[in-house]
Amino acid sequence: MSSPEPPPEAVPLLRPADGLPPVTTSADALGDVVTALAGGTGPIAVDAERASGFRYSQRAYLVQLRRAGSGSALVDPIPLRDDLAPLADALDGPEWVLHAASQDLPCLAEIGLRPASLFDTELAGRLAGLPRVGLGPMVENLLGLALEKGHGAADWSRRPLPEDWLVYAALDVEVLVELRDVLAGLLAEQGKLDWAQQEFEAVRTAPPPAPRAEPWRRTSGIHKVRKSRPLAAVRELWLARDSLAAERDIAPGRVLPDAAIVDAAVRNPDSAQTLAGLPVFRGRSQRRLARYWFDALRRAAELPDAELPRGSATTDGPPPVSRWADRDPAAAERLSAARAALADVSEKYDVPVENLLQPDLLRRLCWTPPADGDVSAALRAGGARTWQIELLAPLLEPVLASR
Repeated sequence: MSSPEPPPEAVPLLRPADGLPPVTTSADALGDVVTALAGGTGPIAVDAERASGFRYSQRAYLVQLRRAGSGSALVDPIPLRDDLAPLADALDGPEWVLHAASQDLPCLAEIGLRPASLFDTELAGRLAGLPRVGLGPMVENLLGLALEKGHGAADWSRRPLPEDWLVYAALDVEVLVELRDVLAGLLAEQGKLDWAQQEFEAVRTAPPPAPRAEPWRRTSGIHKVRKSRPLAAVRELWLARDSLAAERDIAPGRVLPDAAIVDAAVRNPDSAQTLAGLPVFRGRSQRRLARYWFDALRRAAELPDAELPRGSATTDGPPPVSRWADRDPAAAERLSAARAALADVSEKYDVPVENLLQPDLLRRLCWTPPADGDVSAALRAGGARTWQIELLAPLLEPVLASR
């Protein structure tokens, strides 16, 4: 018996098919982009580049667009911030195609660009049961094309942007609409297209996330800090860093690493000079800020005991799952049974468990089942979509009814 034929090698996608478009930086050039988009047909591929690891803000530093009959466009929103209304009008109506839309929609909304309808290729890939849902793997597996790993984590606030970065950015929207069509076909074959459309609409209309009550508790390495006074030091240093980062528009980790915050809180230096002798703080830029950082430590040291942070964050949700068996064995059993039921559904429909239902919502329901027994209403109130409610409510009702 002959061996199976190896899969054909993916064709490298190295340059935009129509050539690299110029970066649009003027209102006149933007008018040409708007005219071209109006003359195109079908969905519009949209992408945005930020400078998350370099800047405090999450603003878009480049917007990439492509539509059939229009070609591609690269728009620099920084010099055009007050002139983007015509582009917003041109984009208001056609379906947008984005990959991992929830990452880009906030920065696009900040400059006035909002979709009337949406197709998210990453989310579509998850619902279709694809094992790898990154843009590169999906383009390779479904279209037979190879996108080179590029500059997604680069400093897109840099000007001028290097040509190879612009090529990477343009290629990100080059075949996005084609990918969308293949994924839509897969979802239709699997009977999941309506599920996907509900998910896309939920992403499109999602409100901004609520601010975290105590964001400083996410400081990496904070688990090393056990007592309230050092925790207060972490908090004051974190707040001082955040204020300085926002003022300078620099990513907080570049202003002062988390490890340095934890180290200073644990060591509790008695003067700015002593602080300046610690690792990181002895660097030239940090020595200039030694008094600033030490003032934060001093504020923590002078806090009355009643104002010190507690050892764990306050939360309105259930306790960590690891404590359920001791605190409420019945809730632990409900969660175990619910997870088993979702695992069966996940396997049957080839959809990741986390896309069947938000894990936090499942934990909340298992910890405090609806008093009236209306699981469908509780799911809806928690943000579950209609397809999730219809699929899961009948399975969860007997689980949540057990006491």
